[in-house]
Amino acid sequence: MAKPLVLAALMLLAFSFAGYRFFLRLRPMFSAPGIDRLDHIGERLWGLVPNVLLHRRLLNIRYSGILHAMIFSSFIVLFTAIVQAFGSGLFPGFSLAPVGGNSVIALLQDVFAVVIMIGVGMAFYNRYVIKPARFKGSNNKDATVILILVTGVVTSMLLEFSFHIAAGGDPSAPWRPLSSTIARLLEALGFEGESADRAAHVFYWVHVCVILSFLTYIPGSKHLHMFAAIPNIFLRNIGPKGQSRTPDPKAAHIGLSDVRALDWKGMLDLYSCTECGRCQAACPAYAAGLPLSPKILIMNMRDALIDETVTHTATAPAAAPAAGSNLEALVGSVISEQTLWSCTTCRACMEVCPLHIEHVPKIIDMRRHMVEEGHVTPGIQDAMASFQQYGNSFKKPPRMRAKWTSGLDFKIKDARKEEVDILWFVGDYASYDPRVQRITQTVARLLQKAGVDFGILYDAEQNSGNDVRRVGDEGLFQTLSEHNIEALGNCSFKRIMTTDPHSLNALRQEYPAQGAKYEVVHYTQLLLELMREGKIAKAANEKVQGTVTYHDPCYLGRYNNGFEPPRQIMAELGYKLHEMARCRENSFCCGAGGGRIWQDDTGVKERPSENRIREALALGDATIFAVACPKDLVMYTAAVQSLAVEDKIQVKDIAELFA
Repeated sequence: MAKPLVLAALMLLAFSFAGYRFFLRLRPMFSAPGIDRLDHIGERLWGLVPNVLLHRRLLNIRYSGILHAMIFSSFIVLFTAIVQAFGSGLFPGFSLAPVGGNSVIALLQDVFAVVIMIGVGMAFYNRYVIKPARFKGSNNKDATVILILVTGVVTSMLLEFSFHIAAGGDPSAPWRPLSSTIARLLEALGFEGESADRAAHVFYWVHVCVILSFLTYIPGSKHLHMFAAIPNIFLRNIGPKGQSRTPDPKAAHIGLSDVRALDWKGMLDLYSCTECGRCQAACPAYAAGLPLSPKILIMNMRDALIDETVTHTATAPAAAPAAGSNLEALVGSVISEQTLWSCTTCRACMEVCPLHIEHVPKIIDMRRHMVEEGHVTPGIQDAMASFQQYGNSFKKPPRMRAKWTSGLDFKIKDARKEEVDILWFVGDYASYDPRVQRITQTVARLLQKAGVDFGILYDAEQNSGNDVRRVGDEGLFQTLSEHNIEALGNCSFKRIMTTDPHSLNALRQEYPAQGAKYEVVHYTQLLLELMREGKIAKAANEKVQGTVTYHDPCYLGRYNNGFEPPRQIMAELGYKLHEMARCRENSFCCGAGGGRIWQDDTGVKERPSENRIREALALGDATIFAVACPKDLVMYTAAVQSLAVEDKIQVKDIAELFA
């Protein structure tokens, strides 16, 4: 009876210590605000299949995905060895033999012992030889300890099995090719019979102790994700990607100023982070040299949640709060203001995260706090003042919004006065920026030629508020959106069309939360419909010159799944499309979103737009860089000029390809 008592005592000690560490780590969640993430249970459960079992996002980085799949699948199989070890130790006579413990399970244990050791070897090689840049800032020591513990668990298990076989009489020996091979080597070294049996017992206890050590280490490790990952994926946001959380209007303050004010799902995000750095590698702000790493932001919020004395910052030291500032510990201490203003809200970090951590909503909530406290950059402050006075960021009076129509030889309907099929919500850049106005006119001519019954709001249109909301000015967003909703409510139309993906997102995903639901399409979707109806003639193939590469706008692609219409238009026009490596969901942001277009380039090593043009040039044959967003046209035209490559590649809007 000594063995069961000793094992029970070790287990009680280990589980008590591990449980206490789990409690200390997870305690903030017990008093965290609630959030409804228990709807659509079937959809949430089904989402575990591609995200957990099939490793869909992990395999986007093939080498890391394969090694993780090897280790993950091996853990599932080798859990039977853990059950076997503790079951036989606590209950004499316990055996998995009735369910294949001495046959199929024994074989699987040997096979997956090899699989996991190969996976661990690949992990060591990845971390110490390949050294991916995305690991910068991660806890390398923690990862090493875990890999050593995994090696210890598997090695002790194999040696226990091998010594048992060497001792003789093990019925599973024929099913254990690896253990049997090791046993023959041990026999050659003189381990057989009683000596082998004693060694088997020694390695049994080594195996048990390493497993318990692993258990007690996990709560304080980034590998807490072993317990948090599946719940976090199950509780992922399955609502509209582009719909921001609406603050409680009764709350005394909006925004996030204290990490302990996060809801429990937000805290679970922090505990789930594996520090893999995929978000960091995808982040345009990080690539540009700005002080933002989505990974380190999450890590530092997690550390602050665990230890209120932590004052680390995400990538760059926090600027000291201004004299008299009442910014609380999170913003300005744990996370610097510069870090938060660096984000383009492109959502690339969330798209690549295997555990569906929600970085951007946290950044927006912290921005809301900064706006409420009056801590905004001069560029954003200037833009917000212009929105308040003029309804746009160009400091232009509303009567100038439709001035671009004066260059047309026909009159566009006033949707406030006449019923239309298509109400065109033009957007600020398409209305005011001279670089974009010619594209706006081109779209208008295409619609006119196709016989589309369309109109615009003229001076009744204001900025949609999409980026205003992501900057954190919730009050101004409400003002702009309410104005537009009222203007639209006075019109009669069937659908809304916009050339601006940012407006598309606000109209399609943000306004419905205020009770204003419309059918909203991007202009590429409408142009494709018109082409297929024969209302817009296709260009003759012989007129098409050059190879095109296409940039997916963040708010059209990632936020609104508008990947296909632009590509289908180019295909039907006869263009050859050469995709960049970063395309569709993994497209690289131009750097304009989230209010970045209103800020200066202080600290930028290379603009994201220039990085993207270099990627297009590296294709070797693309002479046209096609875009479908007014801000993209502005950003990439400037990038081509800055790089002095106008003779190598031209930036063209999709509408220009019809010419």
